[in-house]
Amino acid sequence: MLAVLLTVTLSACGRFQSGPEKAVEPPVTLSLGAEDILVLGQSELSTGPIVTGSIQPERRADLRAEVSAVVLRVAKENGDPVKRGEVLAVLDDTAIRDSLTAAEESARASGQSLESAERQLQRLKSLQAQGMTSTQALDDAEVRRNNAHSDWVAAKTRIVSARQQLERTQVRAPFDGVVSARKTSAGDTVQIGRELIQVIDPASMRFEGLVAADQMQALKPGQSVYFKVNGYGQTELNGRIRRIDAAANAVSRQVAVIVDFVGKERPPIVGLYAEGRVDTQTRKALMLAEGALVREGDKASVWLLESGKVHKQSVVLGERDPRSGRWVIASGIKSGDRVLRNPGSRVSEAQAYAEREPVAPKPILGGQ
Repeated sequence: MLAVLLTVTLSACGRFQSGPEKAVEPPVTLSLGAEDILVLGQSELSTGPIVTGSIQPERRADLRAEVSAVVLRVAKENGDPVKRGEVLAVLDDTAIRDSLTAAEESARASGQSLESAERQLQRLKSLQAQGMTSTQALDDAEVRRNNAHSDWVAAKTRIVSARQQLERTQVRAPFDGVVSARKTSAGDTVQIGRELIQVIDPASMRFEGLVAADQMQALKPGQSVYFKVNGYGQTELNGRIRRIDAAANAVSRQVAVIVDFVGKERPPIVGLYAEGRVDTQTRKALMLAEGALVREGDKASVWLLESGKVHKQSVVLGERDPRSGRWVIASGIKSGDRVLRNPGSRVSEAQAYAEREPVAPKPILGGQ
């Protein structure tokens, strides 16, 4: 019985003993291609004042009503291209045509009166030469002739004015461009000065920006500006300062600058927000993209590739390039070092890596 009890006791004790520790598997060797490795090198870093603003056209026309009338037709919608002289809107011209007809009839009657007064004056001159009429009668005839002439000139002026008013019932494009804002519809009653349609010239787009007044000493016409436009993707556009305003805004203490586009590429939409930097100084610097950095609070590091293994290397960051979004590396790594371009969360210290050979593209056979 004692032997059996000891056997059971030892068996029970064996159940509570911890088994052998599991062997820790070594980390998997990283397989890296050329697209996974970033070789550090010097890049150009541009520094200068920040400029913010919007895209605006230099040529813009706000077409307004020049007569009070009812809108009969609007021929164009927002975004439609227009040619110079093309009719964009038509206003009711009934009352103006009646005025033109009345002015023409008045001019015809005034012309007849002028001809009659002129003939009467010439007869009296002939009679006076023969001593058969008085000087007073001649003077009265000359006054009637002059009054008739004045009435005829006034009637002709009313005709010209009525024709001008008639032309203004058709709103025409002042230049080739695009309708940017349609602000009326058929049936609207418009008064003189009411805005109808806005036309812009897309080829005259420019960047109208603002720069802090304390950075004005670094600006001058002709400097390059690199900026991005909100809603226009990540495309970086180039410009050149044309003009710098001589007065700062009284509220914001910013100075307006006009930047012309360099090249044919330019946003076609008015009012898009833009932000960039004036290129006042360019220097060489070691820079890294945000994706290659490992963030741990306020500290930053990279995964350095050395002697077939991966090592975590702390780095000190400098300023950020607003053009590319890359960070300047002040210290920690040097030009020529190789780091992981986009490290994942499974990378560990001293983990081995192997570089894959680039795969040659397979030839296409038989036109497939």
